[in-house]
Amino acid sequence: MLLSYSPAVWLLLAAVLVQLYFALYYFRAFARHRPEPETPVAADEPVSVLVCAHNEYANLERLLPLLLSQDYPAELLEIILIDDRSTDGSGALAAQFPGVRLVTVRHTPAGMAPKKYALTLGIKTARHERLLFTDADCIPATNQWIRYMQRGFAKGGGLVLGYSAYAPEPGLLNKLIRFETLLTGAQYLSFAWRGRPYMGVGRNLGYTRAVFRATKGFASHIRTLSGDDDLLVQDAVAAGARAAVVAQPGAHTLSEAAATWGAWWRQKRRHLSAGRQYRLADRMRLGTFVGANLVFYFVAVGLLFSPANWVPLATACLLRTVLVGAIYQQLNRRLEGQLPAALLPLLDAIYFVTYLALGISLFLNRSLRWK
Repeated sequence: MLLSYSPAVWLLLAAVLVQLYFALYYFRAFARHRPEPETPVAADEPVSVLVCAHNEYANLERLLPLLLSQDYPAELLEIILIDDRSTDGSGALAAQFPGVRLVTVRHTPAGMAPKKYALTLGIKTARHERLLFTDADCIPATNQWIRYMQRGFAKGGGLVLGYSAYAPEPGLLNKLIRFETLLTGAQYLSFAWRGRPYMGVGRNLGYTRAVFRATKGFASHIRTLSGDDDLLVQDAVAAGARAAVVAQPGAHTLSEAAATWGAWWRQKRRHLSAGRQYRLADRMRLGTFVGANLVFYFVAVGLLFSPANWVPLATACLLRTVLVGAIYQQLNRRLEGQLPAALLPLLDAIYFVTYLALGISLFLNRSLRWK
């Protein structure tokens, strides 16, 4: 009986099995892993917090006071604002907040990615070995953020990978952005937890000056617009750096999601463009995960036109929806995604169709810009 089904059915089942492997081995194991106690480490090591900003006056007015109010001794904390060619007076804010050091970038040398050049200048100015990074449009989830991220360094991680979520707002776009962030976070955090780190996000990332020196800074990708976070992690792992995962809710940062589809589309194009420079093993692992999901959806749609295969189609779809959906909901709780469980299957389908469209868009047009 089984042999009488179309080869497309077997392809569908193979795609489901691949998805279940990732969901069980990586995502479920990470989601069910008992989090470390919600007790931050003692504040006994100095750290520099760097924020790179280009015309972010309003966001910096909100962020800088929150960084200064972190529960961390002032003598061990250095906050550096890197003003990257702003024209809105962003740099002048540093003078309004004692304790914030200003690094001003007046121009970017030809051929260099602006943010990477600006970050390099800021890192060279930093006084401390441990470096934490966030963006101007982010805020720490708690006043214990620095203490939590220091735990990653204390565990021997030259790299510290944190999670950055988006604030809930009404509308489908916001939910899709939060789902994409949840799934991306599940990938890079669970892969790192399994000993296969491949990226981090600059909105919540830490590394040591030794790691930065080992990678020769951003030298291998200084002309690539994106990748100040994930490509740096790629180089650091290749140089032997260990990565620590810090995923407690108190260690998260929060951002406001893009308000329009166009803004989100441009942001995602920039983020995904760095992927082609990942190590082959990472590209294959991620490609297998994304490919299995795309194959599942396209084959499932095709089998809708084959009544003889409706029974195995319904069985495979039900199996995949229940099992994978349940694990995504565990991730949702683990990372406090605050997404409605009933919407996860729909968001999953929309996301992977959008992902394919983004890939086609990048293939046809690779032009990008940093603000």
